[in-house]
Amino acid sequence: MGKMNRREFVSTVGSAALGVAMPAMGWAQQSEPPLEHRLPANDIDYLRSRTYIEEVPVHQYHWASQRAIETFNDLKFGLRIHWGIYSVFGQPHESWPFLSMSFDERQKYNDAYKTWNPHEFDAGAWMNLCQEAELKMFAFTTKHHEGFSMFNTKTRVRNRANWTAPRGPRIEDCNLAYSIMETPFRRDVVGELTAAAHKRNIKIDLYFSHSDWYDGDFRPYGWHPLQVPSSPRLWGWRESDGTIAEFWEGMKKRMADRLVIVPDPTTEQVNRMVERHRNQLTELLTQYGTIDMMCLDIFWGPTVWPQMRETILKLRKLQPDVMLRARGIGNYGDYYTPEGFVPASKESTRMPWFVIYPLGSSFSYESDPTKYKGTKWIIDNLIDATAKGGNFMVGVGPNALGAFHPAAAAQLRDTGKWLRINGEGIFATRPRPGSLWNEGNNLRFTRSKDNRTIYCFALSWPGRALEITSLESKQITAVEMLGYSKKLEYRRDPTRGLVVTIPGELQEPSNRPSDHAWGFRILGSA
Repeated sequence: MGKMNRREFVSTVGSAALGVAMPAMGWAQQSEPPLEHRLPANDIDYLRSRTYIEEVPVHQYHWASQRAIETFNDLKFGLRIHWGIYSVFGQPHESWPFLSMSFDERQKYNDAYKTWNPHEFDAGAWMNLCQEAELKMFAFTTKHHEGFSMFNTKTRVRNRANWTAPRGPRIEDCNLAYSIMETPFRRDVVGELTAAAHKRNIKIDLYFSHSDWYDGDFRPYGWHPLQVPSSPRLWGWRESDGTIAEFWEGMKKRMADRLVIVPDPTTEQVNRMVERHRNQLTELLTQYGTIDMMCLDIFWGPTVWPQMRETILKLRKLQPDVMLRARGIGNYGDYYTPEGFVPASKESTRMPWFVIYPLGSSFSYESDPTKYKGTKWIIDNLIDATAKGGNFMVGVGPNALGAFHPAAAAQLRDTGKWLRINGEGIFATRPRPGSLWNEGNNLRFTRSKDNRTIYCFALSWPGRALEITSLESKQITAVEMLGYSKKLEYRRDPTRGLVVTIPGELQEPSNRPSDHAWGFRILGSA
């Protein structure tokens, strides 16, 4: 075989490279397209960065290994935990409301760490909840956009905004870590969580925002509350995007009447930003053992992309198999995250993906139990994402003291009960090829890696018969309901397809193995 260029490599690494057998049963003769490292052409992350992040990474870069990707694709179900200073105020939408706060409110927000003491936090209890819910991984916000570090960082913030200074906000010198270690709590939350997860073999995803709204050196990137005269250029604003006036009007809408313009960052400040950003990511990948994923967030723009790229190259040397989220690094990413929705059909790319979707009204703590979407919502979305070839991460935030809402915890535990019955059709499965992932609104399908078992999930009760049109019955050796001990009768109907008889005793809801979706194991011969 001749030598391949990088684009050929991107488009030819596929199921054969992963050791996945071709279909053994007559019901799945199509093959899946090959694995890619390419964001969908309509993905918002791709559209934001395509003008300055190269389509094909530089030759010295490598993605995570095929083994790491295979492990990622086996996970299926994860928990996204947002926790930070915003939790002190019990506000929804994480740190985003900071941008529209008054200057007095911003100052109060930034000073809240001085009295924060989340004494109910228990890393072991959090990871026990993950086990009870059958969650295979968790993502945790080591630092959200607000700039507060939930870990023992040795880096220092050297300048920040004084929002209540006489004659208006101004930048002032400072020297602090702005971290959990400077609160009365004084415990490394990331350290405790990663240690508890390692003990339980739960995979770890550390969220880290490229933005830092506390550190003045990070202005004006990623909706920083301190903007500068050169913001449009630094952001990568193009003439095709509209006029400069439109750019500033958009900034005003995001920040209400509290848009603050300060001088452009100096070369020294830019270099200091890059160094602190790089050092914090280095800390996260060297202080806490194996990290399976890094959930990067927000964009820096074209003027500092070369420095960002150099940081990503360095991270690859620290932990070569860490799966990097594509946010802010384009096709250098190993996976991407449809946010707040499950794609309507199979994605237009074969890049690995993980849906992130809040269980409440946002990713941060929700105090109203009626706003948690319910166990069935979790299960249906998990099945749907899995059938389409992705993973599903449900977002739940703890309160200021470090405790999850009982309603959220109960819904997660109920999902775990369902998975202990039906999980074999979810975990470590793969999608059926082409359009065979569903039939109508009710049926979803997955398959075992060796293609000898098809799993069918009915999102609502199928009644007295389960009808499937996309399977050839001649190679089927048995049909079973997950959690039900007896084999099911089935036959081939010329118009209705495969017809599986549902026993009369199961028409009584209390006799069914689970309360929500129902899984069927369909076995076949080679």
